[in-house]
Amino acid sequence: MPAAQDYYATLGVRRNAAPEEIRKAYRRLARKHHPDLNPGDKAAEERFKKVQEAYDVLSDAKKRQMYDQFGFYSEAGPGGAGGGQAWSPHMGFGGFDFDEFFTRAGGRTAEKGGGPSFSDLFSQLFGRGARAEERPQRQPGTDLEYGLTIGFWEAIRGTKVTLNVSRQESCPSCGGSGGSGGAGATCPECNGTGNVTQMAGAMRFTLNCPRCGGSGRLRHTCTSCYGDGRISRAETVEARIPAGVQTGSRLRVAGKGNAGTLGGPPGDLYITVRVDPHPFFQREGDNIEIRLPVTVTEAGLGTKIEVPTIEGRALLKIPPGTKAGQKFRMRDRGVFNSRKNARGDQIVEVVIQPPAVRDERTKEILRELAQLNPEDPRAEIWSLV
Repeated sequence: MPAAQDYYATLGVRRNAAPEEIRKAYRRLARKHHPDLNPGDKAAEERFKKVQEAYDVLSDAKKRQMYDQFGFYSEAGPGGAGGGQAWSPHMGFGGFDFDEFFTRAGGRTAEKGGGPSFSDLFSQLFGRGARAEERPQRQPGTDLEYGLTIGFWEAIRGTKVTLNVSRQESCPSCGGSGGSGGAGATCPECNGTGNVTQMAGAMRFTLNCPRCGGSGRLRHTCTSCYGDGRISRAETVEARIPAGVQTGSRLRVAGKGNAGTLGGPPGDLYITVRVDPHPFFQREGDNIEIRLPVTVTEAGLGTKIEVPTIEGRALLKIPPGTKAGQKFRMRDRGVFNSRKNARGDQIVEVVIQPPAVRDERTKEILRELAQLNPEDPRAEIWSLV
């Protein structure tokens, strides 16, 4: 028998966890313990193998059914058929013929005309039982993704948008049950319990009712949704875009994804935002960056100048001797991030604007300036090359 292992505990999920919950848990643990991300860590490698083994069983409906029934899973069946052969119900546990055992022990088998054999019961456990998993199950709805492009100022200040979303809603004809005429008639074979009892010798087995699939009702398919319990419809959804969103921001609108099946909870709507650029203001995270031209005299003598910001004009002090490319930080003049409840800064890069030489007098002043400042600004560069 394979070594006992609690696959649910390995993945950290409940025993009644939905397939999507199991898949999410596996992805999270696989990323954490993957050998490529933990080179040389044998413990992480062993943990990854256990996580993979647990997922291989619990992600397969038939394997999971066998695991839930017997506490383990084996390709050779509940007891291991041996010899490398695939297990079948007629082989019994480990190749042992249980039908012969029950005959010798005085038990009745189907061949003797006294009811189902032990192997017949296992055929039902792994045959009809597996098919019961294929009937519609209560499942949560899937999430929807929506791409939205907004303007620069809408992202800065926040806005409300109206989206036209095509989503699956609960079928109004059947109330999401997928069946017509209410819940259907009570199954006469199991009297509405969903289970039937069968004997093999002295052993009693409780199985899913083969007629109703374990539901206890004879289900009739709804003609509007064809048994799915959902129909596709376009819906108008209003969403609030908070101040400070940027390209790549992902916003969640709870309950506006596809409806679940058979009364399962709906999924969510996720809005991925793209923000149009601005011709002057450049955004880096919550900061705003601009390139501001100043004159030679302003840079040389120093001054105070008006600077455009996303909230209007503000004064910036330019110290004497400011060089081209020098950057100044204007604190709390950037984007307000509503999630962080904080504002970024504005970064101003100085661009020296040379004077326009339109007359001889200007030329004379520049020549005089050159004589007063004969230093070679490229001298330092030549000393480095």
